[in-house]
Amino acid sequence: MTTLSVPLTPELATFVEEAAKSSGLTKADIMRQALTLYAEEQAVRKVLIASSEPTLKGDLRDLMSKLD
Repeated sequence: MTTLSVPLTPELATFVEEAAKSSGLTKADIMRQALTLYAEEQAVRKVLIASSEPTLKGDLRDLMSKLD
């Protein structure tokens, strides 16, 4: 497992401390959960962006002839 050192604002540090105390999790567990949630949100974002992209339908040769 890799260890990262990340400077936090005083507000974020307080939030992590309070979250750890109230949940019974370690600060590392809190940060892992936060990063996992962020990764999931980014994956959903990519899917939503991809789903809004135009799609090509039809015969490939016909579509290619339109490019010329």
